[in-house]
Amino acid sequence: MDHNSEGTFIDTINTAATDNPLIGTWEMLDWYNQNETGQKHYPLGQNATGYISYSSDGHVFVHLMAADRQLYHINDPFGGSEAEDSAAMKSQISYAGRYRVSGDQVTHHVTHASCPNWVGTDQIRDIRFDGPQMTLSAAGAVFQGERVTAYVIWKRAE
Repeated sequence: MDHNSEGTFIDTINTAATDNPLIGTWEMLDWYNQNETGQKHYPLGQNATGYISYSSDGHVFVHLMAADRQLYHINDPFGGSEAEDSAAMKSQISYAGRYRVSGDQVTHHVTHASCPNWVGTDQIRDIRFDGPQMTLSAAGAVFQGERVTAYVIWKRAE
């Protein structure tokens, strides 16, 4: 259990779906990183796609990918060349684990990830709702060698 900003407990494992606005599957509308000067960068391109799913039993699954990923020369997930594997790895991000909501933040306790360095870490995201959209942001994130604030904008999947 975690404390929210008012000091009360929020238990995402035992919270009804109506009490936890994150629960469900969300489709990515946009992902950009903004540096200290305000410049925006789109790590997977402006047409990137993705999903995040929060379950009522406290699990989160995330997959983001570029829209125009290079295909392998054969239809075998383990059959790519070194160059194909590198391109495939750099054109997507995925991770999963448990999550906890505390006030206006969600912490993803990562147990599986395409980036091996994320396994065993906590990925903390600020949550903001704007009508039907949800924005998750991470200040101080490092992407492509630069410290940025990452913004991922979601809508409920249909």
